[in-house]
Amino acid sequence: QVQLVESGGGSVQTGGSLRLSCVASGSTYSTYCMGWFRQAPGKEREGIANFVTGGGGIVYADSVKGRFTVSQDAVKNTLSLQMNSLKPEDTATYYCAAGTTYDRTCVGASAYRYWGQGTQVTVSS
Repeated sequence: QVQLVESGGGSVQTGGSLRLSCVASGSTYSTYCMGWFRQAPGKEREGIANFVTGGGGIVYADSVKGRFTVSQDAVKNTLSLQMNSLKPEDTATYYCAAGTTYDRTCVGASAYRYWGQGTQVTVSS
């Protein structure tokens, strides 16, 4: 079991920045995939930054590439998402996720078994 708790969401204006954090606990040694997803009302959950733990490269969605950056503190079991140049279309609930089984890319939501509770990000124009 892996528990994930996100924090750092809020409301900002277009062009602003936010930093989300995700603290993992439990059997964190067993994670294979980790990443961030988001879901806007009426839309499907979208993977925005995903990677294979232990050295895999981070795959960013085209919609956030160049603006969002993932970092990981293995000692603190914390995954962060720095979001810059925010746009109204970034408005969504953001989720941290972890998977414990092999997946070739760790991009799809099906690779993830554990999810945080979500944190709301609202960007106003």
